[in-house]
Amino acid sequence: MKILAIETSCDETAIALVEARGSLNNPHFKILENLVASQIKIHRPYGGVVPNLAKREHLRNLPILFRKVFNIRTSDVQRLKSVDLIAVTVGPGLEPALWTGINFAKEIYKEIRKLGNKEIKLIGVSHLDGHLYSNWLRQSYESYEAKPRKIEFPVVALIVSGGHTTLLLMKDIIHYKKLGETRDDAAGECFDKVARLLRLPYPGGPEIEKLAKIGDSCAINFPRPMLNQKNYDFSFSGLKTSVLYYLRDHEPKTKSYKLKTDIAASFQAASFDVLISKTLKAAKEFSAKSIILSGGVASNFSLRKNLKLRIKNEELRIEAILPAKKFCTDNAAMIAVAGYFNHLQAKKYALKARGNLSI
Repeated sequence: MKILAIETSCDETAIALVEARGSLNNPHFKILENLVASQIKIHRPYGGVVPNLAKREHLRNLPILFRKVFNIRTSDVQRLKSVDLIAVTVGPGLEPALWTGINFAKEIYKEIRKLGNKEIKLIGVSHLDGHLYSNWLRQSYESYEAKPRKIEFPVVALIVSGGHTTLLLMKDIIHYKKLGETRDDAAGECFDKVARLLRLPYPGGPEIEKLAKIGDSCAINFPRPMLNQKNYDFSFSGLKTSVLYYLRDHEPKTKSYKLKTDIAASFQAASFDVLISKTLKAAKEFSAKSIILSGGVASNFSLRKNLKLRIKNEELRIEAILPAKKFCTDNAAMIAVAGYFNHLQAKKYALKARGNLSI
């Protein structure tokens, strides 16, 4: 099955063309195209994503990316006709941005039908399912991976991004339940806010990570919110406030680059300590065989390294499955995977923007 996927939930315009085969128990994917147009430079002056600007850029970028995937002036018309399924993100996200992708997908669906492919299907996909299933995108370009790693269930899955921090327990690929989620700021959102406090440019996550690499993670003992509570929920608002108060109390020194690096490193360590500890706690309680990470924050080297280190130090028989960094941030290849799984189980989302769609 050939899948055309479209992702416009926030500030990344993405289109992918993916071939999928196999059952839910043994899926395989081959990426033919995976294009992303970033809007960082557009939103950076505002310190965050401006919905109407994001919508404008999606409207501009979608036709450009589409033409790169399907060169209509050549025999690629046949490539377009061969698409079996169009998968488009319907939520969660910024609704003005989501609508651009949905409406574009509808137009492409009509065009492919006009070309004679009456069997093509169009389905909606949850952006969160996309992040979750990015862990099944381990195949290389151009060919199927000869021996893809098999994710062993049960699985504890941590989705950690700018908009979401959610911990799931997966019985198999399609059956999962939510163990906990953030009660306020998502981890990625907290990174962006702390970055603004440190007067770092948007997006804040990569900037915090850069400073943290050269800072002392033990220099400041920031709190670990909800670390010792028995539930699997998270809270990062108080941690952000602690950084604010620390900066206020050390105002004469805030221009010190060394202090900034120590704040960044200590803040990052506190955040990841909570994320990793709760994830491992869930893995132990539910006898998980695998832990999977996904979402933009999952691209952070320190989070990935420390998760594996904690598993090793605690002598746990659990494999940490980490998607390639390019699949952690928003992309359309992950939407294709989620679309394929939706298709196999006849799972449907209405083709309308749902900004607060939950997993």
